[in-house]
Amino acid sequence: MKTLVTLALVATFAGSMSAQKKQTIHSGYPIDPVSFTAVKVTDGFWGQRLDASRKVTIPLAFSKCEETGRYENFIKAAHPSDDYKVEGFSFDDTDVYKTIEGASYSLQTYPDKKLEKYIDSVLVIVAGAQEPDGYLYTARTMNPKHPHNWSGPERWSEVENLSHEFYNLGHMVEGAVAHYQATGKRNFLDIAIRYADCVCRNIGEANGQKRVIPGHQIAEMALVRLYTVTGDKKYLDQAKFFLDARGTTARKDMYLQSHKPVLEQDEAVGHAVRAGYMYSGMADVAAITGDSSYIKAIDRIWENIVGKKIYITGGIGARHEGEAFGDNYELPNLTAYNETCAAIGNVYMNYRLFLLHGDAKYFDVLERTLYNGLISGVSLDGGKFFYPNPLSYDGKYHFNADHTITRQPWFGCACCPSNISRFIPSLPGYVYAVKDDRVYVNLFLSNRAELKVNNKKVTLQQETAYPWNGDIRLTVAQGNAPFTMKIRIPGWVRNNVLPSDLYAYADNQKPTYRVRLNGQEVQGKLTDGYLDINRKWKKGDVVEVHFDMLPRVVKANDKVEADKGRVAVERGPIVYCAEWPDNNFNVNTVLLNRNPQFKVVEKPDMLYGINELVTDAQSLSYNEAGKLAAKDVQLTLIPYYAWAHRGEGNMDVWLPMEVSAASAMPQKGE
Repeated sequence: MKTLVTLALVATFAGSMSAQKKQTIHSGYPIDPVSFTAVKVTDGFWGQRLDASRKVTIPLAFSKCEETGRYENFIKAAHPSDDYKVEGFSFDDTDVYKTIEGASYSLQTYPDKKLEKYIDSVLVIVAGAQEPDGYLYTARTMNPKHPHNWSGPERWSEVENLSHEFYNLGHMVEGAVAHYQATGKRNFLDIAIRYADCVCRNIGEANGQKRVIPGHQIAEMALVRLYTVTGDKKYLDQAKFFLDARGTTARKDMYLQSHKPVLEQDEAVGHAVRAGYMYSGMADVAAITGDSSYIKAIDRIWENIVGKKIYITGGIGARHEGEAFGDNYELPNLTAYNETCAAIGNVYMNYRLFLLHGDAKYFDVLERTLYNGLISGVSLDGGKFFYPNPLSYDGKYHFNADHTITRQPWFGCACCPSNISRFIPSLPGYVYAVKDDRVYVNLFLSNRAELKVNNKKVTLQQETAYPWNGDIRLTVAQGNAPFTMKIRIPGWVRNNVLPSDLYAYADNQKPTYRVRLNGQEVQGKLTDGYLDINRKWKKGDVVEVHFDMLPRVVKANDKVEADKGRVAVERGPIVYCAEWPDNNFNVNTVLLNRNPQFKVVEKPDMLYGINELVTDAQSLSYNEAGKLAAKDVQLTLIPYYAWAHRGEGNMDVWLPMEVSAASAMPQKGE
């Protein structure tokens, strides 16, 4: 086993994109994604993240799978024994699947024979644990007489509760499809198909089948993905059964989003990760089947999240208890849970809704989550992780010991580290999309992309220092073809924090944008948040985009009690926070000026390169006589995603602008 991990740790992941794998993905959605294998990232901001993922995060996750006995579980399941003590979590198998998925994404962009050989070695172990009929769940198979205490006495008996048998299937399928697309090999895909077939035979409405649903969703979206790869409709049917049956089986409660049938749901409730995965599966089924009732249901739920239940960082899941959504407008900061996995689920959901509807508002939410509440979950070097992502910190732990808000190299429940390892390498696939003769430019980062537009090859090159400035240069590097280039004009430059009234800009700034084609300004109305340029393009055509990127002050809806009298500060897609290392006073005592003026300070050598925001403010305290005293201070803000890299101390995103929201401390020496 040590040899396997060594191979991963020494792998350089060197190489270039494989030409035969560059493609537009035909997803079954109205709009097709452009495969991440077609987008070679040359960006400073995201290039660093991708580099850290392949050099640190993925090898670390593989090593932890060995160190914590994940691989050993498969070996034991291949040779069951009544003597084995089944420990850990019933879903530990998924950490192996998720890490293979992330490594497969990296393989597609950076081919590496050592890494590929390593994965094949792991898959030999995984295959050995599969039972003859395809069932693969080590928590039961290693000791069938005394399985994991969450597993129940027989297959599927506790799947609506804690066994996670279908959750394991979902992550297995996601990893297997990624591996198949990366390598062309079927060794993992065939394992996943055999388990999926086992589930399809045993679960459903027919006589002799068990009528149960996943306790933890993801099988729904994974089975739809398996359908798009294999063309076998039974996987789509199984995904739809899991959704249609929800709210009609033995388990009926909000925690699992099973309190009522999905088509009747209109509010995001319960465990936020499970919810995000289920809503993504609903969008998949809505798009592929064209079922209008599914489309209406997922649209209602999305409107509830964006209008009442999302943090300014794009995080979701307000409550530690149940890792769950709170009530409408319940968005506490100090105790905000905002699990990293939930942010990933939020990206999945919004991406699918974009592919379904073609509206830029979904990418406005996705971008906000991506740059703030998602990447805050992994350290800049790729080696440590957050489970929750609160918006305030006072130096105390408000969660249980395993889910602290200090960055950790791993957790006993390791869903967030392994989820990060699979998500970050997939990022290039979110930049562009294509529908017939339309090319959507959705994210702004330096890259070179090879697209197929109406079966004609088009190469685009994008150059930018985004998110630190709003200048983007798009060059048609190859391809003479007529098409419409649809450039997303972000909500933040159109004076919309989010596509709802949950947050609003509270200053008098009026940012603008400008688009030029070969030096000539392009005019036109926006269509669903996009500026369209329709022409016959030729090699060398250049589109220059400029977004005014100004520091902005944001207020929350008055119904959000936690943010009354407070404001947040953002610039472009980046939400800022005040953290202790940059300020020589307790940041929890700050009071902003009514009309703060911010100076942008470039810090290329700090936290892998950031822009700070600096403004005048006051720090409140009580003097020796017990009277309130205000001291003029200079307040420095850093990007929220970069906090907690320099030790533990106070941090706040929402800063008092009203005295009623401010706090004061005794002066030193009292």
